[in-house]
Amino acid sequence: MAETKTTPEQETTETKVEAPPPADRQVIIAPGQLGPQEIAVPASLPLLAVRDTVIFPGTVMSLQVGRERSKRVIDEAVPADKMVGIISQRDPNIEMPGPEDLRDVGTICMILKVFRLPDSNQSILLHGLARFRIKQILTTEPIIRATVELMPDVAPEAGKETEALVHTVRQTARQIIEKSPNVPDEAMVALENVDTPGQLADFLAANLVTEFDKRQQLLGMQDVMARLKVVESQMADQLDVLNLSAKIQNEVKERIEKGQREYFLQEQLKAIQRELGQEEGAELAQLRQKLADAKLPEKVKAEADREINRLAAIPQASPEYTVIRTYLEWLADLPWSVSTEDKLDIRQAEAILNEDHYDLKKVKQRILEFLAVRKLHPEGRGPILCFIGPPGVGKTSLGQSIARALGRKFVRISLGGIRDEADIRGHRRTYIGALPGRILQEIRKAGANNPLFMLDEIDKVGADFRGDPASALLEVLDPAQNDTFTDHYLDVPFDLSKVMFIATGNVPDPIHPALRDRMEMIHLPGYTSNEKMNIARKYLVPRQLRENGVSKTQCKIDDSAIQRIIDDYTRESGVRNLERSIASVCRATAARIVRGDFKSLTVTPKRVEEFLGPVKIHHDVVDRVNIPGVAVGLAYTPVGGEIIFVEATGMPGRGRMTLTGQIGDVMRESATAAFSLIRSRADALGIDPRKLAELDIHVHVPAGAVPKDGPSAGVAMLSALASLILGKPIKPRMAMTGEITLRGLILPVGGIKEKVLAAKQAGVRDIILPALNKGDLAEIRADDQEIIKGVTFHPVERFEQVLALALGVRLKPGHKPLSVIADAPAKSSGSHKGKSHRNAADDEEAG
Repeated sequence: MAETKTTPEQETTETKVEAPPPADRQVIIAPGQLGPQEIAVPASLPLLAVRDTVIFPGTVMSLQVGRERSKRVIDEAVPADKMVGIISQRDPNIEMPGPEDLRDVGTICMILKVFRLPDSNQSILLHGLARFRIKQILTTEPIIRATVELMPDVAPEAGKETEALVHTVRQTARQIIEKSPNVPDEAMVALENVDTPGQLADFLAANLVTEFDKRQQLLGMQDVMARLKVVESQMADQLDVLNLSAKIQNEVKERIEKGQREYFLQEQLKAIQRELGQEEGAELAQLRQKLADAKLPEKVKAEADREINRLAAIPQASPEYTVIRTYLEWLADLPWSVSTEDKLDIRQAEAILNEDHYDLKKVKQRILEFLAVRKLHPEGRGPILCFIGPPGVGKTSLGQSIARALGRKFVRISLGGIRDEADIRGHRRTYIGALPGRILQEIRKAGANNPLFMLDEIDKVGADFRGDPASALLEVLDPAQNDTFTDHYLDVPFDLSKVMFIATGNVPDPIHPALRDRMEMIHLPGYTSNEKMNIARKYLVPRQLRENGVSKTQCKIDDSAIQRIIDDYTRESGVRNLERSIASVCRATAARIVRGDFKSLTVTPKRVEEFLGPVKIHHDVVDRVNIPGVAVGLAYTPVGGEIIFVEATGMPGRGRMTLTGQIGDVMRESATAAFSLIRSRADALGIDPRKLAELDIHVHVPAGAVPKDGPSAGVAMLSALASLILGKPIKPRMAMTGEITLRGLILPVGGIKEKVLAAKQAGVRDIILPALNKGDLAEIRADDQEIIKGVTFHPVERFEQVLALALGVRLKPGHKPLSVIADAPAKSSGSHKGKSHRNAADDEEAG
């Protein structure tokens, strides 16, 4: 039998061992109700795994037993010696822990009582006896049984240090028990009855240490002094938390008492005011008057009365008072019943539109129709207009002109970059600093419930985890719903049906589909050179002369100078850069006049170059397409139409194709389709397929820093590749647009007017476009002959027409695509078959 050493605190003169314990047992001295007593512990014990629970020697604890293995442990231990080893799991989530899932140190416990519960579970009452360490696992099924090694306490040496530590620990424990509301009074009695330092450490660890890992660490410590120090450190931290909590509670109690005192004083003050005939304060009476003057709807008035009655019962020092007062002020300030009278004089409106904007006949006509319907049916709910066009064409100023023609207030918000739904609907009042959304904020600023409300840059509304503003706009821009628009802050309906909403954007595609369906799109195309000249002469030059302090007699800008600015310094759909350039000329003129160089100055084309520097726009279409492999394409971007150059070059290789120029997936697919089409018709074009399979092609679209995408460059890709492979340059001053298919069809594309305008500004004379876009071409002819003046259009349906127009190449008659030849029944000799198979293999390797 292994000997077990006992510490002095475990020894007692009254303990008598009448007979030695059996060979398979160890003797421990455990604390009992009548003092220390000897208990024989078997060398092997059934182990009961527990979750996040630590039992210390000398303590009594109850456990709920529900797992089948744990029940078998109880069933085996109770008939024997009622001893079981309680040990914690490393991971509490494991349902059937194995030996490797158990910690090394546990507590030998005596089962005092077993209670059978109605739900077939058990509750056991345990008395901790001693620490143990697992030596060897004997069995794992049906229960875990192991041989154990006792871990007796290493008692401290008697001395002042030990006495001081024990005293400090007791004092800290007393303070914690006094300050903890959940600790029963019996804990203080039990604390005073603990004699030895080891029992004191275990008692406090079991009752006051809350962290499971610290409790497990304390269970594994045999050195009593070290255990006491850890317990003292843990209790000191706990005492600091309790002291801080008590301080906070005292402060809260003082504030509550102060608030109650103020409440009673406020009630006394109200009673005095009632006796004096002063029922309410001047501020509250003024707020009631403002709400009465606002002529609120019935539902809103009921909510306002309820809130102002609450306000009257709340002390002014309360934070809730300010929240309610701000809410009521918003209700009083909104123009619930204030409207401006519309001026529905169509002739005057037409004069104002013509005065503010040059041309735009179609847009002006639609606006006048809208106003005419409004005059005949004032209560009708007209459509929401949305102006779509490139920057600088006058979308926002058109809204201002409509507001001036109608005599309405004009308000505008920019939706660009908005990602929070609260910007539209506002925040709920539960948030600190909450306010209504931008819609109601701008209506309050307007002071009328029927302003002209411009939603600028509606195509740039974003969406993220904070919400989807575009979805919030669905209710705002729906004439059938917006008469009961409810802002989150106000939480009462506000009638937006009288507001005239006008949205603006550069392109319609990014707009939310449901939102786009609620609006009528009115497209504003870019300006022609002649239109820019008239706009500059009539609007831009006088405005910039005025803003730069230069009179008409001091500075005169010739039409030729304006034309040079348009041609050589700006290439845009709108007129913003044109106005900036004119402003630069005016500033330079002002500097010369102030310096005394001139009293007056006439700006000529030569002066323009002197003021604005070297030419910025180079008309290099002719120079860049005079070699094989270069084609001019037409693109439609958010800033209007543009020309793009497609450049192709070849080198010996294996039939691979490289695409560069920051082009998107759709444009890459167009290039691949064009190359596959040429390869499939190689025989018809007079190209040896074997040589084509030995050629690597690099296609580049210059301006690599600008992202480019879309299918309309397919025809340009086809022409550039065919020009390179055939060694023939494309016809000078020719541009093209259209989507190509593998069957050789040319499909229609959008933005024809903007593309034609960009081509003409670049000096293009011939334009290849899909035959299915003839309707767009007819519309351009009907609207503005200047755009098509000097330009020849070539509608095409198939790629053979494109190659004939651009390169003068005609396919050999009777030839079919290679895919058709490969699928056709073989009728030729064996040698021809071998050649056909070799070409197909070359094509597969090249792909």
